[in-house]
Amino acid sequence: MSESQAKPPKIVTAAILVIGNEILSGRTKDANLHYLATGLTAIGIRLMEARVVPDIAARIIEAVNALRGQYDYVFTTGGIGPTHDDITSESVTRAFGVKLIKHPKAVELLTQHYGDANLTEARLRMAHVPEGASLIDNPVSTAPGFRVGNVYVLAGVPAICQAMFDGLKGGLSRGDPVHSKTVSAHVGEGVIAKDLGALQQRYPGLDIGSYPFFRQGKFGASFVIRGTDEEMIGQAAAELRSIIRALNADPIEGETPA
Repeated sequence: MSESQAKPPKIVTAAILVIGNEILSGRTKDANLHYLATGLTAIGIRLMEARVVPDIAARIIEAVNALRGQYDYVFTTGGIGPTHDDITSESVTRAFGVKLIKHPKAVELLTQHYGDANLTEARLRMAHVPEGASLIDNPVSTAPGFRVGNVYVLAGVPAICQAMFDGLKGGLSRGDPVHSKTVSAHVGEGVIAKDLGALQQRYPGLDIGSYPFFRQGKFGASFVIRGTDEEMIGQAAAELRSIIRALNADPIEGETPA
């Protein structure tokens, strides 16, 4: 047994909560989930769940409390702007049972950005955070996000959300990196399903997923093996190739060309 098999992997988990009626209505296409998921995976944090909720305080509070108790990190996107429907800050505050305060540093940043004459009450809404929260830098448009407990509240505008995340991810606790290997073949899922299920049972420490495709006029599937033990992934991939050959198909390394 290898050392990596003997020692359980360090697992750090996360959830993403996307907030906004515009996402649910289809008016706005979410661009943040993919970016955050990719960024989290790259630093060894496993995204376990993603939810989308409307601009309704009760729904936001319910989701925040459920997710923060279940995962190491929660990242919310959307609803921290200056308008009446930007209720994320207030809702997260209520979820934690603390007061909503006007953060002095946030006020200072907004004053410097807009000037005293243009710092309207609406813009000052963006300085309100839960008591005890720390600010998240916004290098794009100044108005900060914030962190309270294990919840990180980010903007919804993709360029701002992504810049906020890039600035804070270096301070996150990381788990063991997840590696992956993809083997594809022109075989039907129904044909390989039994053998693939048996392979998964032989390697309970890995995640083996099957993703069908239709490319260049041919049906097939890509089989993705994920885990923290690269040696074990290699062994499972070798067995998978043998399974594919036994079905009179050729294993293809990686994804098939589109």
